[in-house]
This record gives sequence, C-alpha cells and structure tokens, in this order.
Amino acid sequence: MDLPGKKSVTVVPAGGALGADIIGVDLSRPLDDGAFKAVEAAWHRHLVLRFRGQRLDDPGLLAFARRFGALDKAPVHAVNDTDHDPYPEITVMSNIKVDGKPIGNLGHYEAEWHTDMSYNETTPIGSLLYSLEVPPEGGDTGFSNMYRALETLPADLKRAIVGRSCKHDSSRNSAGELRKGYTDVTDPRDAPGAVHPIIRTHPATRRNALFLGRRRNACIVGLPMDESEDLLNRLWAHAGKPEFAWYQKWKVGDLIMWDNRCAMHRRDAFDPASRRLMHRTQIKGDKPFFDPSTLAA
Repeated sequence: MDLPGKKSVTVVPAGGALGADIIGVDLSRPLDDGAFKAVEAAWHRHLVLRFRGQRLDDPGLLAFARRFGALDKAPVHAVNDTDHDPYPEITVMSNIKVDGKPIGNLGHYEAEWHTDMSYNETTPIGSLLYSLEVPPEGGDTGFSNMYRALETLPADLKRAIVGRSCKHDSSRNSAGELRKGYTDVTDPRDAPGAVHPIIRTHPATRRNALFLGRRRNACIVGLPMDESEDLLNRLWAHAGKPEFAWYQKWKVGDLIMWDNRCAMHRRDAFDPASRRLMHRTQIKGDKPFFDPSTLAA
C-alpha cells in the first residue's frame, strides 16, 4: 500500500506475523524527511523491513543506518589491522576464506533463535544486513514476532513472568561457539552477562514483547534452577512456534533491517562450499525496561 502523502514509498506487508517490503526507495541516495518518517513508521509497525535491488557501498549503508541513531562498533573484526579499519561499524558476516583465513564471522553454520547483544547492559535498537553474495540455497534468515508471542502466551505463563528478569549469557555466540577469552560454565547462574526483564516495553510503540535473548545458559533471577529451567523451556517452546515467524530468502542487493527490541532472528545453515557475504551494522540502544502501566488492567 502507498502511505498517505508519501507516494514515493510503498509498503507491502509480507502477509505473515511480521515483515514488509519497502518499494520505491533508492537507499544509495539520501532520503528526504518525509520518506524517512514513512520508512520509520513502517518499521515500527512491521518489525522487519526489506529493501530489494539496492546498490550500496559501505558509506551508503552507514549513512542510512545513522538516520535511526548512533551506531555500535562491530563486536568482532575480521580484518587484520583494526586500527586502520575505515568502517569500524561494519561487521562482515561470511564463510569465505582468503589464504585459509576467514574474512568474516559466523561461517556456514545454523544460528539459533536469538536477540543481538542481549547479554550487554545496553542492547541495540536494531540491525541492518546487506547481501553481497548469497548461496544458491540455504542461509535463509528467520524473524519472529515477540509482541505476538507475548500476546498469545497462556495466562498462567504470563502471570509467572510479570516483573521477573532473566540473565543473558555472554560467553557464547548465536552459533553456540565459546567466545574468545571466556571459559565454559556448567551452571547458568555462574555465566557472565546482563540481567533484563523478560517482558520488555518498546520505548517508541509502548507495546510489550517477550525478551528472551538466547536459551543456552539463561536463568530466571530468584528462582531455583529446576523452576527456572522449566519456565524457560515453556517460554521458548511457545516463542518458537512457526506462526510467529517469517523467513527471508536472500537475493543479492537485499537490505533487511529488524527491530531488535521486539523481534528475534535465526539463520539456516548452508553448504560450506557456497559463498555467502553480508555486511551488517547495528544501531545503539539503551537498557531494556518494563513499564507495568502498559499492562491491561
């Protein structure tokens, strides 16, 4: 549909629980304020936006991302000389190796459902991922609507998590690999990481969403481990239902941006003999919070 008064921007919903295509926008050129506001409104409504057929260099990707806020530095650099990295806010996501060394992160493996950087005290508003090379099959990215997951949560589960917080493990990445410099833990209570409310209030939309982060080594603060594990297993079983998800099948030139505050994401594995090259950047956020006044009486 065309947004009223914004004939240059067309929003086409994906038809599922979240996601929409933005048509009529060339991100290699600066957006005027009206077009940007239309895109931002669509992002808040649909959680995930796709811009197909884009031709972006790194400065263009960063310029668009900065319209939404200041950017985080890339958490891990794949270049050798980070002191002279011209684009420190760009993370290379790739399985490609040059001279036997990976040029990027995450490889060809599956990435489980997660929220980016939830183990930090402040978490990103959202991320943008731009495709430069894609495999002929596999490597699809799934997104899941955590507004809807919370809204459909059984009443007893919702009562059990109101006002509760979860600890988010920082020792492993979304592929389950132990991060450099960390030691493995067997008791989630010993894992490093931030504590955040399980129900998170979105500061722009004032809607509440489940905020689970990652399953591995998570624990609910103040509960015995057996009760924490049982409750988290039930929450994850619900949040992972297919009806909350939409999958992006990548084409070269696709730019996807998602709202990290209310959407989880994952990635399918793909043939390691195929090449996949993406550039990602993420928008700085603040500390997640829950506003009890947003709950219906």
